[in-house]
Amino acid sequence: MLIDLHAHSTASDGTDSPAELMAAAQAAGLDVVAITDHDNTGGWDAAVRSRPDRLTLIRGAEFSTLAAAPGRMVSVHVLGYLFDPDHRAIVDEQARLRDERLRRGLAIVAKMVAAGLPISAEQVLQIADGAPIGRPHIGRALVASGVVASVDDAFASHLAGPGSFYVPKADTALDTAIGMIAAAGGVSVIAHPRGRGEYRALTFDRIRDLADHGLGGLEVDHPDHSAAERAELRGIAGRLGLLTTGSSDYHGHNKVLRLGQDTTDAETLARLIGMSSGVTVPVGPVGSPPW
Repeated sequence: MLIDLHAHSTASDGTDSPAELMAAAQAAGLDVVAITDHDNTGGWDAAVRSRPDRLTLIRGAEFSTLAAAPGRMVSVHVLGYLFDPDHRAIVDEQARLRDERLRRGLAIVAKMVAAGLPISAEQVLQIADGAPIGRPHIGRALVASGVVASVDDAFASHLAGPGSFYVPKADTALDTAIGMIAAAGGVSVIAHPRGRGEYRALTFDRIRDLADHGLGGLEVDHPDHSAAERAELRGIAGRLGLLTTGSSDYHGHNKVLRLGQDTTDAETLARLIGMSSGVTVPVGPVGSPPW
């Protein structure tokens, strides 16, 4: 069974619509896929409507959070699965984050325009097409305007922090996000905990503290992780009794990643489903016995 628990659509910064994501998951041979757009659940309904019969859909989101590290705050992303999308705290926080993403995105574009780069706020808003603005949307504008060859190049040259165009955003506190997901009946898994700057904040002691306060798992098998990092994370999860998931972090053609590049085993998925409250359930064959 092929299970990919981390994929994005045009509801955030992917390039596949939710329907196209479902079709791509089927074409990739997946049995289970999770839609996990950044800080919103806007793609859920379209994904449910377009899901092929043999594909199981896990509904989730990727929460943008901040955590303390020595001398600075760092970004940590948390995957929330099977939570109630109408839970008041989540609704309010996702609305705040949409406004924050818009503020930040327009501020980055304004800096680029002031520096003479041939993009505009209107262009970026058109590319986002109603989704919360993310840096990949700005990257696509830079590609379309001939400034860079790819979105990856845009991040390397213009969008990475702390570069000259970087603007921070006020993300949710890590502990708050984990608490919200749990209160909404969901299961939290830290995304790519060694892939970027997260390692500065996510020491063993910090992960143990998060586990004591409701953290469900770690995304161990991820394209950004080396073999040594995967082994380290698997050891930490084993000591703390956390789930160990694997996922592609698929974004369509925004990133060179393919669905099913890293996967989760069926036993782990069954545990994850069992840990949720059942308010938001899997859609498709995985909802049938023996699950």
